[in-house]
Amino acid sequence: MNRIKFCLILGFSVSVGMLSTVAVSHETVNAPKPSNQRAIVFPDTADYQTLVVDLHTHSVFSDGHVWPNIRVAEAVQDGLDAIAITEHLEWQPHLADIPHSDRNRAYQQAAESAKGSAVIVLSGTEITRYEPVGHINAIFIDDANKLMNVEGDAKTSTDTRTFGEAAIQWPAQKAVEAAHKQGAFMFWNHPNWSNRATSGITQMNDFHTNNIKKGMLHGIEVANSFWYAEAAFQTALDYDLALIGTSDVHDLIDWDYKPHEGGHRPVTLVFAKEKTADSIKEALFAKRTVVWFKNMLIGRQTDLLPLLATSLKVTAMRYQYDTVIAEIDLKNTSDADFEARYTGPYSLGLSGDRFTIPAHSEITIEIKPGKIIPQIDLSLILENTLIEPNKHASMILIAKLPPQSEN
Repeated sequence: MNRIKFCLILGFSVSVGMLSTVAVSHETVNAPKPSNQRAIVFPDTADYQTLVVDLHTHSVFSDGHVWPNIRVAEAVQDGLDAIAITEHLEWQPHLADIPHSDRNRAYQQAAESAKGSAVIVLSGTEITRYEPVGHINAIFIDDANKLMNVEGDAKTSTDTRTFGEAAIQWPAQKAVEAAHKQGAFMFWNHPNWSNRATSGITQMNDFHTNNIKKGMLHGIEVANSFWYAEAAFQTALDYDLALIGTSDVHDLIDWDYKPHEGGHRPVTLVFAKEKTADSIKEALFAKRTVVWFKNMLIGRQTDLLPLLATSLKVTAMRYQYDTVIAEIDLKNTSDADFEARYTGPYSLGLSGDRFTIPAHSEITIEIKPGKIIPQIDLSLILENTLIEPNKHASMILIAKLPPQSEN
């Protein structure tokens, strides 16, 4: 096998209403923001805590380029609630420089580094094979070493190619079964990348469908690093899989996602009963997730709508003096810059029917009902959301006059 081909395959690395107009106040009022400006912040829903997690990262213990403590430090900076460092079991390009027989070392080092911080380090690893299996992450494992089996001299070899080619001889199904015995939550990584040799579109196969039926495959990445996979989203809906978004970071978060310039890593928002590893695990198996990717919120309607309901609020309504033009104040307490399109029956003022409600801010819009009415229902489509491929979430925000102002 050509060495370059081997590296490429095993070493995945990727450094309805009328046309209306809207008036937005010239000055945006900033709502309270987190003290750490790069932190990823979304409000809790009515029923759950909204936890920010990244379930796919790498360090030098496989094909990443930083020590595990850097991953923890980045997670602290990004305001993450939990992180998993998921090293490739088989693809070990730094073996000559960092020989290690214990595949739990990255997790152990990260967990030690996270002591005293608010970040929960979850145990995990990445099972790495050729197509059609591709790559699978296993989270909440007890011992990564039991998910691999290398025989002969290759077991102690520090040559990357020798070790890797021997490691992938052990059937992937056995690795999945070993992870399942440990109670792992497993998801299919970058499925569109796995199918790159054909269409580049997520395509199901017997390996994945059989493991779904057996309860051994629970999620799928719909966003990984810089891409969103529409077909993976549809696959998740068709096969009842958890929606996962990850950074799959190998270099520095600052290099790849530029949070200092307003960017953010892709993450999974997990709706958990409390901030514990056990509660995160329960929520993932229950598929209570939304993906946050490039200012896009991707999730099932049942999970996304409660988040939107707590992210966007009407804070006030009034009429301009001696007119029938209403002013409505809207507040956004999330990290998303919501791209809204009004679909109601009234005219709005000054600009188009689309407007932005910036993250952690308040804006004022004008609406013209033609007469003074005490309640206006704002029907909105949020175009930076997806509840299924090519379908955006919609919601109604209810604005009411204070009781003493209705007359």
